[in-house]
Amino acid sequence: MSSSKPRIGITLGDPAGIGPEILVKALPEIVARCEPVVFGPRWAYEDALAVAEAKLDDEPEFTDLDVARPSDFAFGRVSAGNGEAAIQAVHAAARECINGTIDAMMTCPLNKEAIHAAGSTHIGHQEMLAAIAGIASAATMLMTPGLRVVHLSTHKSLGKAVEFVTHDNVIAKLELMQSSFSSWGLQAPRIAVAALNPHGGEGGLLGREEIEELSPAVTDARERGIDVTGPLPADSVFSRAIDGEFDVVLALYHDQGHIAIKVHNLHESVSATLGLPFIRTSVDHGTAYDIAGKGVANERSTIAAIDAAVTLANGELR
Repeated sequence: MSSSKPRIGITLGDPAGIGPEILVKALPEIVARCEPVVFGPRWAYEDALAVAEAKLDDEPEFTDLDVARPSDFAFGRVSAGNGEAAIQAVHAAARECINGTIDAMMTCPLNKEAIHAAGSTHIGHQEMLAAIAGIASAATMLMTPGLRVVHLSTHKSLGKAVEFVTHDNVIAKLELMQSSFSSWGLQAPRIAVAALNPHGGEGGLLGREEIEELSPAVTDARERGIDVTGPLPADSVFSRAIDGEFDVVLALYHDQGHIAIKVHNLHESVSATLGLPFIRTSVDHGTAYDIAGKGVANERSTIAAIDAAVTLANGELR
């Protein structure tokens, strides 16, 4: 790119949620960090300006989408039209990333019910982006100052997530972590694997996944040159990472990792997707329908997600 600042595509997310609002609130700081390119229907952007009572000196570059405002539009209400707007924004920004016209993308939250009402078969951004990019494997990494967590699985019920804890799945995720971190400038990340069961299974008394799946996977990964330790009890491994012993923790299911990140520092936590052929970061919260349209949404995660996109676009880790 000709500019010294990276061009970051930003999707508005669901127009009935807080995505457009947090974007316009964050824009004064965003334009200082990058060249933003906004993807979404302009009417949603203009609604957000009114909600946030924002008067911006610099108008961002805008890719307007031909999605009509739903006749029954209301903040905090699921709508197929709003879901379609969110889907189109993600597809448009991803195409620009793949074409190389933008350096990374940052996504504001979409609503899963709304995108399903619009006909999407995907559960969220990660699955949608993997399909657009034509890849079979991706992973969610949450980051907040002092802690990084990659998830073995995310959008699975707890029962299905336990079934997903297998030797092969753990190996595949560890290799993805190794390659992703290397591409971001950290050649030998220190990885910890969280245990699944209380106290790491207590030698099989509280579960055998550590013995039969996790420990063999860690041993094999180390033989492949990956600096990995574990499985370590989940009630202490995140604290050890915060203290600097590890660069990243592999959590085994959604809440195991999300709770640790959000308790540590909710407002500055962001998400990044590993395995895509382009950089994608996101705010680490949902559409917050309960406060949408009220002008009270906090934009700190938006700024943090932009910072992460910029540093990753520069080949660095946040």
